[in-house]
Amino acid sequence: MDLPRLLSVDDAERLALDEVIDLFHSHQNPGLVRYFRLLGFDRVLLERAEGMYYVDRGGRRILDICGVFGAMAVGHNHPRLLAVRRRFQEERRPEMCFAFLSPYAAALSRNLAAVAPGDLEYVHLCCTGSEAVEVALKMAAQCLGPDRATVAYASGAFHGKTRGALTVSDVPRYRSRFELLRGAVRVPFGDAAALAEAFRRDRSLGIVLLEPIQGGAGVRVPPVGYLGAVSDLCRQNGALLVLDEVQCGMGRTGRFFAFEHEGIVPDAVALAKSLGGGKTAMGAVIARGPVFRKAFGAPRHALIQGPTTFSGMGEACATAIETLKVIEEEGLVARAAREGAHLLERLEALRWRHPGLVRDVRGRGLMAGVTFDSRLAGPRGCLATMVATLLLRDHDVLVALTPQDPRVLRFEPPLIVQREEIDRLFAALDEVLSRGLARIAADWARNRRGRQPVQR
Repeated sequence: MDLPRLLSVDDAERLALDEVIDLFHSHQNPGLVRYFRLLGFDRVLLERAEGMYYVDRGGRRILDICGVFGAMAVGHNHPRLLAVRRRFQEERRPEMCFAFLSPYAAALSRNLAAVAPGDLEYVHLCCTGSEAVEVALKMAAQCLGPDRATVAYASGAFHGKTRGALTVSDVPRYRSRFELLRGAVRVPFGDAAALAEAFRRDRSLGIVLLEPIQGGAGVRVPPVGYLGAVSDLCRQNGALLVLDEVQCGMGRTGRFFAFEHEGIVPDAVALAKSLGGGKTAMGAVIARGPVFRKAFGAPRHALIQGPTTFSGMGEACATAIETLKVIEEEGLVARAAREGAHLLERLEALRWRHPGLVRDVRGRGLMAGVTFDSRLAGPRGCLATMVATLLLRDHDVLVALTPQDPRVLRFEPPLIVQREEIDRLFAALDEVLSRGLARIAADWARNRRGRQPVQR
């Protein structure tokens, strides 16, 4: 039986915006199309991306302060990554092979162990953040045994959308009506005393999973000393500490790992997003030697969580190796600390300039959030949604929303961001907020489907 005529890559590149919308509506997700339409994001058809910018088919340059929720540490299409991938392809390097050991996976694992503190020295490569969290939890459970397999997770947590990751995520919308796994207990984020009480109540509690900074919950930074106290509690109770740095790692907070600000070493840490350099799906778990060896080190246990079909793919590993080298050689961790301080300073200035609108500013490094007053809303949306829409429409600036907390705008630009680009974000935000709630709501409601010039 012959296949029907299929669309080619050339066909895809020739699709008009209305055709793309129609195909998404018919074959992807009509609800997603309606959501994008609400934000005005359905009026943009991208052609390319470079550095800090998206470029649409009309040549419009959009400043990316969203950074795909922390996945673009080195920016879009970094030339060094493109060169490494081109060379890999031209030389016909082996991409997938389960039967032999890969020099690219070996080198990447060594580099990840080198940047990690303490005895975080064994690496499992995978593809996504959700998968990395699943692997880390399986490793901890295998190490401790069934009597200590209960996991403590935090209020506001988000660790992914697979069944196990959802079990330890605090997002009712994503949990929906799925039957989740047993053996998880929720504790308040930032409250070490509550975790201590959980240990007293439940002797099966053996694993603690946390994000050092909660991105999905609206860039929630815990109190100083919290992670240190949690680490002490885990050690005192014979439990394992797993940290999810999928969003806050890779230098974003001004240290390579966010947990380094508190001088601790977890038993395992999950990475993804920026590890792939914005060009490939790459995740990893870095674990302490004793934990990894006990869980998977023996030959009879090696395949319990051994390589999967796409883990450690050659070109993906080469891309991740070069991403780490770019972060090292371009000094992007120090840049994140320096420019992140400037970003937070500018956002604090907005809070003082617009006290009736901006309730709170929080973050660390180039991971920041602005919280608007929850009482402020327009005819069909909250203030954060309206501001994000107008920033894109009137100022060509893309920021991130926070579905878990619709009051919060998130800012996670690539670590290559320049001072003038942060100042451009500030000026755009200041202009939109200076309109006042009534005009913001009216502008958003009246012109959602068209890009209108700013009225100065």
